[in-house]
Amino acid sequence: MPLLLGNLLQQTYSLVDAAIVGKFLGIDALASVGASTSVVFLILGFCNGCCGGFGIPVAQKFGARDYSTMRRYVSVSLQLASVMSVVIAVVTSIFCSDILRMMRTPENIFQGAYYYLLVTFIGIPCTFFYNLLSSIIRALGDSKTPFWFLLFSTVLNILLDLLCILVLGWGVTGAAIATVFSQGLSAVLCYWYMLRHFQILKGVPSERKFNAALARTLMYIGVPMGLQFSITAIGSIMLQSANNALGTACVAAFTAAMRIKMFCMCPLESLGIAMATYSGQNYGAGKPRRIWQGIKASSLMMVIYCAFMFVVLMLGARTFALLFVEASELEILKDTELFLHVSVSFFPVLGLLCILRYSIQGVGYTNLAMLSGVSEMIARILVSVYAVPVWGYLAVCFGDPTAWIAADLFLIPAFLFVYRRLLRIATD
Repeated sequence: MPLLLGNLLQQTYSLVDAAIVGKFLGIDALASVGASTSVVFLILGFCNGCCGGFGIPVAQKFGARDYSTMRRYVSVSLQLASVMSVVIAVVTSIFCSDILRMMRTPENIFQGAYYYLLVTFIGIPCTFFYNLLSSIIRALGDSKTPFWFLLFSTVLNILLDLLCILVLGWGVTGAAIATVFSQGLSAVLCYWYMLRHFQILKGVPSERKFNAALARTLMYIGVPMGLQFSITAIGSIMLQSANNALGTACVAAFTAAMRIKMFCMCPLESLGIAMATYSGQNYGAGKPRRIWQGIKASSLMMVIYCAFMFVVLMLGARTFALLFVEASELEILKDTELFLHVSVSFFPVLGLLCILRYSIQGVGYTNLAMLSGVSEMIARILVSVYAVPVWGYLAVCFGDPTAWIAADLFLIPAFLFVYRRLLRIATD
């Protein structure tokens, strides 16, 4: 539950940004925020995937009670994060304009999209460190504290959104600044708490030195997890690029629908993240059968939630869309509703994807999880290249569900393979 609430709050960042921008600045500004959604997912998804991967060896060593090695992993992960986040921020900021051009961003929203994306890229270290520190704290068995810090910074983000947009008149750039500042504060609070309240992390100076062998292990687990998100996002970029070419109204509808969809799928992502830590701890403790028990429990919760959300979005999709646009924007409201109706119909497929993928990652088979991302990428590219030119926005609505189905067709046999292997190792 703390993971779920934390993820909901993280999605609240982007939802509030889009809602305030759409209501107070208009449709073009809303489209500016959403024109680069998949690019943001590509870059931040890689960062967040790395952070989740860096937390897995910490969880495994915590479960195995090897606290000295655990502290070394924590130290090396912070050192790697410092270098990686700065390099990614610099490179992406330099190519920001080129990225938007490649995505066929409409000229009337290009400037707003550029400044929003640039500020987001500059703030990558803030996002990177918040997610890494949260992952480490969760790996040590505390999933509540990151939530409370995030709650505080979410409220701050809303207040700063209103200040930057309505009082200072900074437009969509102000929305990005508010988000980056709030996430940076979350990272600082997590680091302060971790140092003060986890005595288990206080070791000798030699444990804080850079260790190349541990760095390779972290990169071996973290980078494939990051690439999994990035590979998935490549397909999303292709899909969004095809949607951008359909005009500003389709971009605005896509933006509103994606914000609502990402918010509603948070419980599914949270179940997956919980299973990654849970699987890593039980793998480290040599109890693979408990992983299967976790799969069954999380799948039951997933099915119940999907049934509930199906009813909510089928009846209330248009009402939620009114958070972003005025009631007079009938075309945008209709397209937003269509997108949400199609997506929620396939939520059980997405839920199974999250549970299996994160469980596989938690026991260290990150390359298999990455290959499932390749399946998603191929599916989205095929939809954007062949289906969107024929069926237009309707095909865009089916882009994600098609990708989820392709990923599950790979993940189900992959998980069975991994689980049988874990049972053999435990028996030996």
